[in-house]
Amino acid sequence: MASTLLVLLGTTVLLGWFGIGNFAHALTFPGRLTGAVLIAVAFTTLMAAGAVMDHWVGHTFQYSGLVALIGAFAALLTNAMLLLRTLKNGDLVLFPALFGALTAGAAWALFAVWRTSVTVPAPKRVAAALVVSSVLAVANFGYQNLYLPYRREARPLITLSVGKAVLNEDRKAFAVPVDVTVQNHADVGFYVLGTEVHAMGERVGLSPKDRLREQWRSDAKQFARSSGEMNPLSRREIHQPGELVEAKPWMQPGNWIEPSDAFTTRLVVELPVDTQYDQVAFYATASFARKDQVVVDPPLNFVTTSWDGGDVPKWVKDQQKRGTDSLVYRARVHENNAIDENIREPRFVTVYWTFGTHGAAVDTDITRKGHNGSSQPSGEELRELVSRYGLIDCFAGPVERTLWDIKDQR
Repeated sequence: MASTLLVLLGTTVLLGWFGIGNFAHALTFPGRLTGAVLIAVAFTTLMAAGAVMDHWVGHTFQYSGLVALIGAFAALLTNAMLLLRTLKNGDLVLFPALFGALTAGAAWALFAVWRTSVTVPAPKRVAAALVVSSVLAVANFGYQNLYLPYRREARPLITLSVGKAVLNEDRKAFAVPVDVTVQNHADVGFYVLGTEVHAMGERVGLSPKDRLREQWRSDAKQFARSSGEMNPLSRREIHQPGELVEAKPWMQPGNWIEPSDAFTTRLVVELPVDTQYDQVAFYATASFARKDQVVVDPPLNFVTTSWDGGDVPKWVKDQQKRGTDSLVYRARVHENNAIDENIREPRFVTVYWTFGTHGAAVDTDITRKGHNGSSQPSGEELRELVSRYGLIDCFAGPVERTLWDIKDQR
């Protein structure tokens, strides 16, 4: 009796704690439903604890043994599923050990109550009720852990619009405006982790005669070896690598965009009329996180730079050696449900706003504090981050504009 009571009361406290946290703070309806189910199971195991006392000592209720049996079965099933979840998602040793002990204890309690010759009225109905409740619990568990991480992705839309170039008063310089617009047509909101818009100056010479097939092959091979945009395989144009002209963020990190919202900002690029460039290409990037899958503690604070030797991973320092610098921002993130929030070590989102002669970009990573990796996240790690936290990178560009019409006005 004592061991059975210990298991049932321990299950009541733990499931009640997780259930209330999920019911009050989970970001999704399935998460809150899970909280309600855990609260119901906790109430069942509490009633079962009282029934155990009556079944062994009081003998005032005929079916107290049945209530204790049902409570022990509910404790076994729920503890087993939470054990699987902690083994799959958890970082801490405490909770797998705790749920493992409660699962073993619940199995013992179920056997201990059963061997006392419990009176079961309408055994078929009781068995059917247990089967139905078990199926519902397993279905909810599978929905939370199998279906939701791989459901259809929602994504904001970024567009670039280049305006008319304008000469200054002395006709020695000109400005080209470009509008960056983000629209959220999804039914969920997004945190803005990082954004950038940049302009690349491009020199495009013209060959006096048709270029040879070998030169086209060389252009294609150069693209295959690089991570940039592919230049056209042109009969006459000779494209040189682009050079950064201007870059800036276009939304404040840590803000958010709600469903059906839109945001537009304008970048103005100024160049001398006698510039060496023949074209300007505009690019925009944004990194988002779904608000129904993660909570980001605002604000997203500036932490350090790659050139100051701060808390940055080795791959960022390696990029600096290759001519790319980074601004580093960081914020605490929270899981979208109380279970994962408690069984996992605290996580932090780190945003790297990188820039160099090659252009600009935004990289995002979510890791435990002090666990910055020596290399960028692998494809598998990125898929896991996208699945768990709803990380999404959006791109626009290149949108190219020729500068020959401006140069003709010198």
